[in-house]
Amino acid sequence: MALDVVGYSRLMERDESGTLAMLTEHRTERLEPSLARHGGRLIKLIGDGALVEFASVVDALNAAIEFQRAMARANLDRRDDQQIAFRIGVHVGDVIVDGDDLYGDGMNVAARLEGQAPPGGILISGNARDAVVNQVSADFHDLGRLTLKNIERPMQAFQVMFDDKVGHNADAGRLKAGLEMPSSSAASDVSSIAVRPFSVLSDERKLQFLADGLGEDVIALPARVPGFFVIAKASSFAFRNPDIPTSAIAQQLGVRYVLEGSVRELGGQIRLSAQLSDAASGRVLWSGQFDAERSDAVNVQDEIARGIIVELQPALTRAEIAVIRRQRPENIGAWGFYHQAAGVLAANGWNARSVAEARGFLHRALELDANFALARAELALLMALAQNTALIERSATLHEEAVAAAELAIADDGGSSEVLGYAGCAISDLGDTSRGVEILKQAVELDPSNAQAQVTLGATLALSGDRDGGIARMRHGIKLSPRDRRLAFWGWALGGFLLRAKRPAEALEEARLAARRDPRLFLPPLLETLAHAALGQIEAAKISLISARRLRPELTLREVEISHGRQAAKALIDLWAEARP
Repeated sequence: MALDVVGYSRLMERDESGTLAMLTEHRTERLEPSLARHGGRLIKLIGDGALVEFASVVDALNAAIEFQRAMARANLDRRDDQQIAFRIGVHVGDVIVDGDDLYGDGMNVAARLEGQAPPGGILISGNARDAVVNQVSADFHDLGRLTLKNIERPMQAFQVMFDDKVGHNADAGRLKAGLEMPSSSAASDVSSIAVRPFSVLSDERKLQFLADGLGEDVIALPARVPGFFVIAKASSFAFRNPDIPTSAIAQQLGVRYVLEGSVRELGGQIRLSAQLSDAASGRVLWSGQFDAERSDAVNVQDEIARGIIVELQPALTRAEIAVIRRQRPENIGAWGFYHQAAGVLAANGWNARSVAEARGFLHRALELDANFALARAELALLMALAQNTALIERSATLHEEAVAAAELAIADDGGSSEVLGYAGCAISDLGDTSRGVEILKQAVELDPSNAQAQVTLGATLALSGDRDGGIARMRHGIKLSPRDRRLAFWGWALGGFLLRAKRPAEALEEARLAARRDPRLFLPPLLETLAHAALGQIEAAKISLISARRLRPELTLREVEISHGRQAAKALIDLWAEARP
């Protein structure tokens, strides 16, 4: 059994002596008695955590449940700023005995499961769950196969659902369908979503198979959306009864958002309608419809499921940012600060102030969780892009800091397509294109639908000499995510490579499209200027340059050289004095 304190660094920063005193109290009055009653041997204390050995997995899980119940009771009478919550992971596996110490994969898996558990919760591996099922007073929600840091193979995991007996979930009541299920605490620092089975608006059995298949695919895909915890099919598909309200499902599963929908036949077509709701208010955050020919419905099932996620992801991100903004600063965890970084760039555009604010949020996320590889990778990319667009002054120190952040993120979580996509882009933009190509190819192999990695791989290939192949891949990546908040930036980059390929008319088209997608971004009108100049359209170039300089009054020819190249800066020398905003 592995356990540690949630948000320990934040608690210590706020009140070091008080936190240490509370931690000591919880260990001596709650943890150690629970271990003694169930035969647990404390192997080692690790800062705010501990590793414990048991002869029986039943004893281990009973001790974990008893301790979490004791912590829930202890926190009832404490103010929010005095509460401490633990995460626990339990696994059965071989260990190596070395004196009083233990080593081995069994310890590593328990520790990694603990890191994925919600505050006050317990995660248990598949083989441990098989050993305790029907032997402890708990139920188990199947989380599927989790990719755990530094563990070679995905690990089957379950969340342990137990009654904390202090009244938090005691009043959930019976659902309209006559079901009564234990509550979940899945919605924690990582926001959670449940996908209800899609209802079929006919009695045809084949449509039910299609609807269930779509539901399974849609459950699998949101799991790759950074920062979202997706309830497994075994739990969410228990709610087939359409009379069960969304709020009741959310309460039972402990989720913040619910996705639901229906499948119907319209002539020779199948129509799937879906909507995302805020569980607390019932407010619909997004809705969409997807059609397919009846004869081809099964073949395009995956395409429809991916289409739902492409449409859904921006709505989820916007909703999460809105939730974070309603919270008090002390309640925002690492994932909250990560979303804040994305939110400030989306809300305020790509400029020096937004970049500085986003960097600040990412640094705060890493202060709370030093192993947050995705935040570190995005920080590296932010620093690289800001230097290459002249929003941050280039320096050897900043260059080294960005490279180190990218490499550390890869070392911490090299199995994440998102981490590899951000880190590979940063490394490429910082000058090591061959290493960037290698990392980005791994990212798209892990997840071919990672639009950011596809676009960046295309840009890196173009930089490496394969201009036509790179441009084609960039276009493919952009098509993968047609509502992405980064489309203006990607379109500007694509237009830049088209201009270098002596295709100024196409470059102008991409620049105009990028400018429409984000009218606040100064880079597309600057590219428009260069494309007009290449086409000999001097008056149009002058108008575009005025627009670019109006958006960024401090823009200089030196910045143009950094963002678009030396030849571009030379081409604008004669226009510069005439095109003042």
